[in-house]
Amino acid sequence: MRAWIDGDLLADPTRGAVAVTDHGFTVGDGVFEAVKTLDGVPFALTRHLARLERSAAGLGLPAPDLDDVRRGVAAVLDGAHDDPIGRLRVTWTAGPHPMGSGRGGGPATLVVAYSAIEHAAPETAVVTVPWTRNENGATAGLKTTSYAENVVALAHAKERGGTEAVFANTAGNLCEGTGSNVFYVLDGELRTPSLASGCLAGITRELVLEWCGAVEVDEPLADVRDGASEAFLVSTTRDVQAVARWDDRVLPAPGPVTRRCAETWAAREAETMDP
Repeated sequence: MRAWIDGDLLADPTRGAVAVTDHGFTVGDGVFEAVKTLDGVPFALTRHLARLERSAAGLGLPAPDLDDVRRGVAAVLDGAHDDPIGRLRVTWTAGPHPMGSGRGGGPATLVVAYSAIEHAAPETAVVTVPWTRNENGATAGLKTTSYAENVVALAHAKERGGTEAVFANTAGNLCEGTGSNVFYVLDGELRTPSLASGCLAGITRELVLEWCGAVEVDEPLADVRDGASEAFLVSTTRDVQAVARWDDRVLPAPGPVTRRCAETWAAREAETMDP
């Protein structure tokens, strides 16, 4: 792993470098982006940085200096060209503040970190969790560092043989996974929840919509789980990943639509690293 914090490349990224009073650490007052790299080159970085700005604005944080971010990216990716695939993480927090939820005007903190990863498996199993996303919440649709809810949900899914947890929202409609968006085929039509469901506006979701097409519709999670003929997850490091099992239901993995979308993704990704 390599890490860069506020202009400095760390000699040892495993040792403490962020203040213990940093609001991102104490109360999760921060936003982040996870970006896939291929041979040391970030994919769709422009889109990710635009979303970082949107998330920061939604949380009431100052806008990050994207030139600084890009300098950090260049620093941690220096020498990463031998890594077939990696994960780049950009974190922007409110910075040091008094303990508690109130902000005290401290300077923001910028962290850019990188590590090599393995390719995701071509298929996965998902588990519906008993908790809901609040589509009307203050942070709905923002990519914040407050991920404790996801940690609990993912642990619940793993205890039941899944590798991803799937949430409904408060209306009972399908929303999203802990770190993925969900696409599915119902009545012969490729569908995915709309952003009104409270799901994150995923970059991979956005590109799949542009490249493959899908209808954005909000419908009960139970109807989707029990009626879909196939389903797949999309995310920065999953790309298009077939769902082989949803709770107790076995699905074709990949089904024909999933296979088409995966093939389209691979072809379009090969055309440009910054679509």
